[in-house]
Amino acid sequence: MCRSSRKDFRNAVVAARSAQSAWAASSAYLRGQVLYRVAEMLEGRRDQFVAELILQSVAKRKAEAEVDATTDRLIYYAGWSDKYQQIFSAVNPVASSHFNFSVLEPTGVVSILAPEDSGLLGLVSNIAPVIVGGNTCVVLASEKLPLCAISLAEVLHAADVPGGVVNILTGFREELSGQFASHMDVNAVIYCEGDTAVDKQIQEKAADNIKRVVSRVDTDWDGESSQNPYLIQDTQEVKTTWHPIGS
Repeated sequence: MCRSSRKDFRNAVVAARSAQSAWAASSAYLRGQVLYRVAEMLEGRRDQFVAELILQSVAKRKAEAEVDATTDRLIYYAGWSDKYQQIFSAVNPVASSHFNFSVLEPTGVVSILAPEDSGLLGLVSNIAPVIVGGNTCVVLASEKLPLCAISLAEVLHAADVPGGVVNILTGFREELSGQFASHMDVNAVIYCEGDTAVDKQIQEKAADNIKRVVSRVDTDWDGESSQNPYLIQDTQEVKTTWHPIGS
């Protein structure tokens, strides 16, 4: 596995920022279709991903279940691509001659410190809701189980995910986690591992540019609670628009 450096991370942020506006401007239908295609291609390479998990000391039955659950999770978020706006947007009552709408917009570039003990399902469970909402991301894969992340990058490329939308790095968490929280051109950070000291460090560094911090520590990535539209909302901003009525 490559040992990504801080420069690699900075380059990945540049790529993510360059791709973000076009990806956010694409239709919800297109983003959903791209995720469906990723799921389709991952399913076609099921045996490869199972073998990679087994190579990393995951039991065969658990490996098969994880790959199947990952495919299902991609399909789940693909289905939400054109629906989450209906759930979380609103027409607000106002005491004037205006329509007042609140709609969601992507936060921008999101850095993700993926879970350590779920090298494929946990990784995809964090990437999918971020990108289906129009964000781009830079991800640090599991330090203990990094192999599937490399193959996932190949799948994303072959599935026509635009360059820069998902940027996957492998390396040591101790060396890179601070950069994920402190980089001034990252709008939000999601972290899935930590203790009190790590939590404090990430929040302090993120506070330098008022970055949104999302903690998903102790999440059961095999459970139903790890897939829901609120994970999409975590990296969305609410935009309110006033539109006058009449002349």
